[in-house]
Amino acid sequence: MEPETQRELEETVLEILRNADMNEMTESKVRTMAAEKLGIDLSGPAPKRFVRKVVESFLLSKEQDDQHATGAGADEEKKEVEEEEDDDEGGEEKRKPTISAKEYDDEGDLIICRLSNKRRVTIQDFRGKSLVSIREYYEKDGKQLPSSKGISLTAEQWSAFSKAVPAVEEAIKKMESRLR
Repeated sequence: MEPETQRELEETVLEILRNADMNEMTESKVRTMAAEKLGIDLSGPAPKRFVRKVVESFLLSKEQDDQHATGAGADEEKKEVEEEEDDDEGGEEKRKPTISAKEYDDEGDLIICRLSNKRRVTIQDFRGKSLVSIREYYEKDGKQLPSSKGISLTAEQWSAFSKAVPAVEEAIKKMESRLR
C-alpha cells in the first residue's frame, strides 16, 4: 500500500472511530465503511492488518486517556502461562505456551497464545464475526500458514467452552492422581 493511501486510510479510520458508537462498532464495520468512503478494496491481509493496527492504536490511546482521567495508569506487559505443554507429536521441543502482546500472523489475525512451535490460538474476523481459532500451522515459502487441523469457535461456543474449563482441569487432576 502506498504511503499516501496509508495516510488517507488512517485518517478515514480515525474519523470513523471518533464518530462511532464504540458499543456497536466492529473492526469489520470500520473496514467496510472506510472501503466505501475511499473506494478501495480493504479485504486483503495487508489492509486488514493496517486497519487493525490503527483501530488498536486508537483504542489504546482512548484507554490511556481514560486511565489518566481516573488516575490509574498501568502498562500491559507480556504474560506467560506457567504450564509446559506435552506435544503429542513427540518430535517438538517442550516449551511454555506464551501469550503475546499484540502480535499478528501473516493473515492479519491477532495471535493470543503460542501453544507450541506449530500450534497457536488466534482471534480472526470471518464474515464480520470474531472467531477463536486453535490451529496447527505449517510453513510454505517462508510463511506460516494455518492447516485444516484445528477448530474455530464463535464467541458463544468459546463462552461455553471456557465455562467448562474448571471441570476439565478437575478431571485431569483426578486422572493424573490415578496414574501415580
